[in-house]
Amino acid sequence: MFPFLKNPTEANHLCELTRRLPCRRTASSRRRSGAPVDRRCPPSAEAVSAEQNTSFFFAGKELEAEREMEGSMEWKERIDKWKTKQEKRGKLNRDNIDRMRRLAEARQPLWRKLPVPSSQINPYRIVIVLRLVVLCFFLRFRIMTPANDAIPLWLVSVICELWFALSWILDQLPKWSPVTRETYLDRLALRYDREGEPSRLSPIDFFVSTVDPLKEPPIITANTVLSILAVDYPVDRNSCYVSDDGASMLCFDTLSETAEFARRWVPFCKKFAIEPRAPEFYFSQKIDYLKDKVQPTFVKERRAMKREYEEFKVRINGLVAKAEKKPEEGWVMQDGTPWPGNNTRDHPGMIQVYLGSQGALDVEGHELPRLVYVSREKRPGHNHHKKAGAMNALVRVSAVLTNAPFILNLDCDHYVNNSKAVREAMCFLMDPQLGKKLCYVQFPQRFDGIDLHDRYANRNVVFFDINMKGLDGIQGPVYVGTGCVFNRQALYGYDPPRPEKRPKMTCDCWGSYRKQQRGYELEEIEEGIEGYDELERSSLMSQKSFQKRFGQSPVFIASTLVEDGGLPQGAAADPAGLIKEAIHVISCGYEEKTEWGKEIGWIYGSVTEDILTGFKMHCRGWKSVYCTPTRPAFKGSAPINLSDRLHQVLRWALGSVEIFMSRHCPLWYAYGGRLKWLERFAYTNTIVYPFTSIPLIAYCTIPAVCLLTGKFIIPTLNNLASIWFIALFMSIIATGVLELRWSGVSIEDWWRNEQFWVIGGVSAHLFAVFQGFLKVLGGVDTNFTVTSKAGADEADAFGDLYLFKWTTLLIPPTTLIIINMVGIVAGVSDAVNNGYGSWGPLFGKLFFSFWVIVHLYPFLKGLMGRQNRTPTIVVLWSVLLASIFSLVWVRIDPFIAKPKGPILKPCGVQC
Repeated sequence: MFPFLKNPTEANHLCELTRRLPCRRTASSRRRSGAPVDRRCPPSAEAVSAEQNTSFFFAGKELEAEREMEGSMEWKERIDKWKTKQEKRGKLNRDNIDRMRRLAEARQPLWRKLPVPSSQINPYRIVIVLRLVVLCFFLRFRIMTPANDAIPLWLVSVICELWFALSWILDQLPKWSPVTRETYLDRLALRYDREGEPSRLSPIDFFVSTVDPLKEPPIITANTVLSILAVDYPVDRNSCYVSDDGASMLCFDTLSETAEFARRWVPFCKKFAIEPRAPEFYFSQKIDYLKDKVQPTFVKERRAMKREYEEFKVRINGLVAKAEKKPEEGWVMQDGTPWPGNNTRDHPGMIQVYLGSQGALDVEGHELPRLVYVSREKRPGHNHHKKAGAMNALVRVSAVLTNAPFILNLDCDHYVNNSKAVREAMCFLMDPQLGKKLCYVQFPQRFDGIDLHDRYANRNVVFFDINMKGLDGIQGPVYVGTGCVFNRQALYGYDPPRPEKRPKMTCDCWGSYRKQQRGYELEEIEEGIEGYDELERSSLMSQKSFQKRFGQSPVFIASTLVEDGGLPQGAAADPAGLIKEAIHVISCGYEEKTEWGKEIGWIYGSVTEDILTGFKMHCRGWKSVYCTPTRPAFKGSAPINLSDRLHQVLRWALGSVEIFMSRHCPLWYAYGGRLKWLERFAYTNTIVYPFTSIPLIAYCTIPAVCLLTGKFIIPTLNNLASIWFIALFMSIIATGVLELRWSGVSIEDWWRNEQFWVIGGVSAHLFAVFQGFLKVLGGVDTNFTVTSKAGADEADAFGDLYLFKWTTLLIPPTTLIIINMVGIVAGVSDAVNNGYGSWGPLFGKLFFSFWVIVHLYPFLKGLMGRQNRTPTIVVLWSVLLASIFSLVWVRIDPFIAKPKGPILKPCGVQC
């Protein structure tokens, strides 16, 4: 109707003004005719549009008509009043527009999913399918064309190749639809944390776990705690719980000093918005710390704070030096009483609240987050379930004292590197649609103090930047033990909410149907399968059922019903009673005859309790997301020493073997649940990968055997067979290149991962398989070894890289290197003696031997250490094993034809 208008709002204003104009124009005709005239004609509110050009155009015509009517000083007064009202109204409209714009922005999604561009993911999928086809034809060729002169070698190699193909399929399928997620912190602030209004962000409880302060330096734990206390989050909604499972007085005194230093450190961090907020790592940064700083007092206060931190470190070092010489009568606290944890295996539960709403304020008079020291009770004869039991104790203590709806757990050496990390997680957990379905938000692990070339693949970039993004496109990433924000309701074993479906009704029987449904729900809940609705739980579950599930604590049971967090009504009025109840819930007998560790909290039964805990949640139908902010959320320290790295991998692999041989194995567990098939494949891959060590060590031995015996696992190739070999190698290369393209992982990181896959497979994974069978079948338990963390003030940043520690894990890789080198020398010598015709078959054998040595090269380099000298004991054991292998092979060489019938001896000339 009006083509020159831009939007419907202008059209509405235009219609309103044109409707009023005829009435104004007839007023002059009425004046000429002597009819009464209504002089109340200032512009109405409907006539004033936000579009000034349109309003001014029609208002000008109205003013001309009025000027013709009046023609006096009254006109000027009226026009001034009209202008004043117009200005006020315009200002009001601008404010309203800004407010409406902010409200509209706050209603936008807090995050969005960024799938991999089709130009990158589609070629990747095509190559995967082609590689699968080529692999099938290749395996068919290998099975149908045996090496008749080396049947045992051929059979072993084919079995190994079949297992490798199955492992590749299990690893590849979950990476079919990788995604990346992007968060909007400004929208989160507009919706839940507006300036000048009380914050409505959900409270969160931080969990920090430590065991041995001598292996886990107290200064590292103190930095982690300080970074938590200084996080960019409302102080009244942030609490930090430190679990000291070693009952160490050193850890207790360290937290006391940390709480005092936090009174100055926290306001300094928030005043100048520094990153990271762990003082050791902030002051050690080799960057321009004046960048983006505009306050003149920053340099002065930074120097003063650095000096205070150095004094703080001296006090902590003094505590460490004192702790190394334990007195015979045991430790004594400052008030003269004996330290309750002098016997680390037999002591009562201990809780100490350092900071909080009733604790000390910072130097500027502001409140600080709550800091709580927890050491659970331990008694002989009780199974305390190591780290999983300590984490469950923290769940109960925090529920009694603060009961935040979300929990973030960190290892003692993982500090908060991004002060807005909690807000990143809240963009998912507080989302109205997705938040109720999430059991946790997992962040990637990033590390400090690793050598530039990452010799032992400590960064694990391929797993965190490829596999985890692939899992995020299915049902969610696995839980990796640290840097994870949990939904407390999911830890309690509840099911996620299900969308209600209207039943098919053919008659008016809705009332009877609801009674039937309530009876069915009651039956489910009594069996331990709870619904998600708070009112349903509180009304249908009896107190006896609650106690059977959660234990004998009325305060804790009441807190489980508060879905949005916070203490039950009346509980906060008695702080002393809450501390007494918190001591009760960490007693060593509290979990007896309950579902803790079975269906609730961290699940028992494996040293890798993280994989098992996340698996149980996904089986109930929960989802998880993978959050990768631009600035890494958390950073930790990794063991860069070869021996410590292998022991760490051994512990992970042993946990996977334990899960494989338990009732929670993904191959047969929870088929009636809501676990997606691709997610099941991913969990299956996480628990069967240690068994790849057996075919891997066999495949690494075959090249040396072929060189020593002159046999080969592959017969003479024809043209068709050569095509399948070339196609297989090309598909492997293409898959790797396209995977690096969409993930952004560098080729060096990918190659280090491939090398350590072989190193760990022939050493740590192999030992894990045997230890797992001994533990499950023979009852021989293996001790959990805490990985030593390097101190933050090491003189040599990579001194631990060259440190040698003897371990039996070093023997198998060394043996493989020796026998392959011996095989290469024997093969080349044989080819030289036999002439030109024997060089052709030799190249294939040499290729496989060099493949083994190149993959084991980082191990060989680490084994020699800084002096490039291999320890004598390792050489002796490896040479001994290689010699035994050679002698046994000569004695039972399967390739030498065995004579049949009577043995005839030559009789010579006199026959």
